Amino acid sequence: MGRQLPRRIPLADLHCHLGGAVTPAVMWGIAHSQGIRLPTKDYWEFRDIITASPRRGHSFDGYLQLFHWTELIQSSPLAVERSVYEVVGGAYRKNNVTTTELRFNPMKRNRGGEQDLDHIIAAALRGMDRAMLEYPIKPGLIFCLDRDFPFGLNEIIAEKAIAWRDRGIVGIDIAGPESASFKASDYRNLFQRTRGFGLGVTVHAGEAGPVEEIAVVLEELEPDRIGHGVKAAYDQRTMAMLRERGVVLEICPTSNLQTEVVSGWEEFRWIFDQFRRNGVRYAICTDGPEMLRTYVRDELATLGRLGILSYEEQLQAAETSLAASFVPHVSATAVATNEPAPRHEVEREEA
Repeated sequence: MGRQLPRRIPLADLHCHLGGAVTPAVMWGIAHSQGIRLPTKDYWEFRDIITASPRRGHSFDGYLQLFHWTELIQSSPLAVERSVYEVVGGAYRKNNVTTTELRFNPMKRNRGGEQDLDHIIAAALRGMDRAMLEYPIKPGLIFCLDRDFPFGLNEIIAEKAIAWRDRGIVGIDIAGPESASFKASDYRNLFQRTRGFGLGVTVHAGEAGPVEEIAVVLEELEPDRIGHGVKAAYDQRTMAMLRERGVVLEICPTSNLQTEVVSGWEEFRWIFDQFRRNGVRYAICTDGPEMLRTYVRDELATLGRLGILSYEEQLQAAETSLAASFVPHVSATAVATNEPAPRHEVEREEA
């Protein structure tokens, strides 16, 4: 078994969707408190509806369909506040994740315009503030634009990110499956505008779509990071562009295996080897920790146990995650080399 990172080392999760990050028990409670009629009265069936399972398996589209119920349940200010609070605080308690960049589409939480968009955003920030009062963390929120949305709706989301940037919105993203109506070039000016206000830019690319979309996104939108991007390993030109521009990939191993974007751990071994050889930087992320039943520390531990990443590479991935974050960070390397573990962590490891 490979050496694992000590729990005292702080981690960052740069790719975490709100719809996939709340525990089923909390989602169950939120749904009932709002009087939402669920498709089942059995909790265990409900859990299966909103979580992925290697046993059941999911296609990429099937995985996206899991968000139908989670987004519906989270569609109110109270639900969003509770959800953000639980995710950000829970990530710290479970994994010492001090930097969670939690992303979601606020327009998919306002019931098609029935709820005021600013109330949804303010509620998300209240949830984050509550967690920050309780734990030594520095989270941030990323707003997801959607490839299926018309430009006008996506522009509203981007402008909301700009308007709320001083309260904890740290970046924007484009998510969703490939769409014939979506052209990255249409968003060049909008993304330049958001960057001008200090917001970070990340874009889903190179996951289910072709590797060529990564190069297009890099040229047209100039992102700081790419969500997933595993297909870059299959194209030398794309890897060279990532290296030269210093763009960090947000790799979500369990997610990519669950959606069959990557066939197995042996393919991941090859993918990471290509990144290693070509100087491509990456962070290890969860995508949706509760939906996928995994956490950042689990992802790193598995990569170490299988000999895919050495201890030093796990530490480097943790450091890259913190360094590439759109919010302030504490160095993972400094903690690993200079700072003693908190007393409660020492006691936990000895136990």
